[in-house]
Amino acid sequence: MAAVSTPAGGPTETRPPPLPRTFSTSILRIKNRRSFWDKLWNERNARKTDAHGEDLIVTPFAQVLASLRSVRNNFQCLTNVPSNKSRRSSGATAVTTPQPRNLNPGDEAYLKMAMETMEELDWCLDQLETIQTHRSVSDMASLKFKRMLNKELSHFSESSRSGNQISEYICSTFLDKQQELDIPTALRPDEPAEPPKGAQRKERPRAPTTMSQISGVNRKLCHTNSFTGEKLPTHGVETPYEDELGKCLMEIDRWGVDMFRIGELSNERPLTAVAYTVFTSRDLLKTMLIQPKVLVTYMMTVEDHYVKENPFHNSLHAADVTQSTHVLLNTPALESVFTPLEITAALFAACVHDVDHPGLTNQFLVNTSSELAIMYNDESVLENHHLAVAFKLLCNEGCDMFANMSRKQRQTLRKMVIDMVLSTDMSKHMTLLADLKTMVETKKVAGSGVLLLDNYTDRIQVLENLVHCADLSNPTKPLRLYRLWVERLMEEFFRQGDKEREAGLDISAMCDRHSATIEKSQVGFIDYIVHPLWETWADLVHPDAQDILDTLEENRDWYQSAIPASPPAEEDQDDPQRSGIRFQVTLEEGDAESETESAGPM
Repeated sequence: MAAVSTPAGGPTETRPPPLPRTFSTSILRIKNRRSFWDKLWNERNARKTDAHGEDLIVTPFAQVLASLRSVRNNFQCLTNVPSNKSRRSSGATAVTTPQPRNLNPGDEAYLKMAMETMEELDWCLDQLETIQTHRSVSDMASLKFKRMLNKELSHFSESSRSGNQISEYICSTFLDKQQELDIPTALRPDEPAEPPKGAQRKERPRAPTTMSQISGVNRKLCHTNSFTGEKLPTHGVETPYEDELGKCLMEIDRWGVDMFRIGELSNERPLTAVAYTVFTSRDLLKTMLIQPKVLVTYMMTVEDHYVKENPFHNSLHAADVTQSTHVLLNTPALESVFTPLEITAALFAACVHDVDHPGLTNQFLVNTSSELAIMYNDESVLENHHLAVAFKLLCNEGCDMFANMSRKQRQTLRKMVIDMVLSTDMSKHMTLLADLKTMVETKKVAGSGVLLLDNYTDRIQVLENLVHCADLSNPTKPLRLYRLWVERLMEEFFRQGDKEREAGLDISAMCDRHSATIEKSQVGFIDYIVHPLWETWADLVHPDAQDILDTLEENRDWYQSAIPASPPAEEDQDDPQRSGIRFQVTLEEGDAESETESAGPM
């Protein structure tokens, strides 16, 4: 038996050592078209070291590592050094070292391999010499992916007005720091380019508030009576449909459960029902010393602080993300990987990740100088607010579900929850994706085939991406459910657009109910955001997520076929009045290398 310690000093538990497992041996590709990763790889020079076996290696650090391995193998062939004399010969690498060929100095084959080896080594030296010491390997990958996404979106935006709008939405939502982007937008004919000289801006009235207090968006934080009677309801909620609800909750371990039905049968308390079922089925109440009554009281209080009037960001969405997180934690590849404390933190983060969401985007709150944006300095405004509300509600009487944990456990759990909820800020998407992709490819190139999560950074990185995947899981669900989620999300966007129109503000991309193209937006959303994320996750847990990818592909094809044919006047590509969006990430010092990057695959 191996003793495994929770990161950051949590409890130590004894469990069997995880069995070695291998990564996938071939990249999961989109059927009949190039994926985001294919485009990223093919636009560079086709260096043989970009491919590891049949896999595409696209992250910079993994590419250097693969190149150095190639140099080592070539050196062995050129010098006929016995492999058993090498310090690495006894390493547990699963990479098959080529058998040395009989090459004689002066032969054409010998000279060719020598030249290739020198070029490979020179390329590695070029990359290492230009690496900025303050930039992590994941930062390098993130910047590379952002450049590629910008390039793709620039082409997409030039295709039509709808492509322009969709590109602007993806760029403004999923790339961090809006101020880094230079995105000119076309003005409405009736909108002046700038206010007349001498005109004064109309100040928006603000009610005086105490900034140090944590309060709800629409009301003060309050306490909720958990339930009537002494005995807990079977599923944590009082409902006249207890048996039918029980049948639905029996499928809690299945991907794509009908959360809308659970919402109806749970008396509009899907989050409480799902959370209670998941925590109970995982025996976390006993393991983490959580009182069932306190759990239900807290979850009902949290659920009451989700804004019911929101079409999308309500407790139904929270329940869906919680159930999806639960299923992803059950992935066979992750069996026995995470401790009960880490699992509790992930499920708790999923439950509270959007609590008290106002139905508006971070950018809207920043643009309108809202009190929340001022309080959190424009940085992950909503995510910081969700965390503050969630932990504040724990202080209510009878709501502290972690009361029986040790101080160290509570500190560790709090840190993990903060990290995971902050990772649901969609502007952090490319950074999360780069971190995960770098981890997958580095482990793959290293050749051990074993996923070792032996430090807090690696463990929380996987958990952050897991919750992020759950938050972006709607396109991977059965089409009927996916379409319902899309309708709700778009209605929430449109309501924000209505507010912006009434206030005389620029209407955010995809928020204008009169011009948004829903079907095409979903295709772009999947191609540029959802599929690259889920493809990388599937590579991490191969082959466990293949069915999820298949459903995602089918849903993408359905929305592609549902795109209405636009008349030539609608596309209007030759309209001189329409200026296409030009996406450009402002590079930091020392990063302004050529976009063509013709020197190599970096």
